[in-house]
Amino acid sequence: MEENIIRNITIDDDNTLDNTIRPETIDEYVGQTDVKENIRVFVSAAKMRKESLDHVLLYGPPGLGKTTLAYIIAHELGTNIKTASGPSIEKSGDLAAILSSLEPGDVLFIDEIHRMPRYIEEILYPAMEDFSLDIIVGSEGNSRNIKIDLPPFTLVGATTRAGDLSSPLRDRFGIVSKLQFYTIEELTDIIKRTSRVLDMPITNEAAIELATRSRGTPRIANRLFKRVRDFAMVDKSNEITKTITKKALDRLKVDKIGLDNTDRELLLAIINRFNGGPVGIDALSSSIGEEVTTIEDVYEPYLLQIGLLKRTSRGRVATDKAYEVLGIEKQ
Repeated sequence: MEENIIRNITIDDDNTLDNTIRPETIDEYVGQTDVKENIRVFVSAAKMRKESLDHVLLYGPPGLGKTTLAYIIAHELGTNIKTASGPSIEKSGDLAAILSSLEPGDVLFIDEIHRMPRYIEEILYPAMEDFSLDIIVGSEGNSRNIKIDLPPFTLVGATTRAGDLSSPLRDRFGIVSKLQFYTIEELTDIIKRTSRVLDMPITNEAAIELATRSRGTPRIANRLFKRVRDFAMVDKSNEITKTITKKALDRLKVDKIGLDNTDRELLLAIINRFNGGPVGIDALSSSIGEEVTTIEDVYEPYLLQIGLLKRTSRGRVATDKAYEVLGIEKQ
């Protein structure tokens, strides 16, 4: 029974990430230099002390490598990793099954940790602080408290919404790191590595073009690389050129700065329907038919980063640069 619970909660890695293009060591990991070097120090110190690494919280927009870093931490520590997602841990028994399956020094990675129910968080507190598990078993009137000692372990939590974490949970992480968008140079290196791993050569000019349109995000860069590779194969080309890259990305409606149809629709809605803003997020969500969380987590971070959108106390506002990029004259 316990094995079934763990199997249901554990993320199927083959279905969520392409293992062939994920770096396995901290030296192979491109970008996030400060985060990477700090983790290298913390891991080395923990190994010197022969202790488990302090719990780690990684936060930032989706696709920046939080999951990859969790696997690298486990690899550098020389331990196993077990993975789960916050929404899938619904009962105290689910969490107990995962924690009781850990071996000394293991890494437990919980993705979307901000979506874990608060009553589950409370069970996690003593596990993180004292490596013990206090659970209540039995029905009302016949319940009893059971304390289970756990081996030392490292919890790595990942979230796109650090502000949604409760203070008691956030305070129990000894290492808190924010991941930033990648530079074009870093994305170019990632694309070239993916090219080598997938055995599809790409010219330097094509890699730069692809990096420029990848929204500062490795996951998007790798996804677009695979689609551009499809165009190259159909064109019977033995390498990805800049011409093929531009043709493919234009067909995919990804423009020169990485905006797609939804980005443009969002900005056009603010400009045309709400006179450039400010507009509340709920009204904007209804206007373009996207979930509020999708707008906040997927689209807004990049639009804010490149200066096309502003968030004010009254709502979202399209900037002068947004009008310029969209070719609209501001009234």
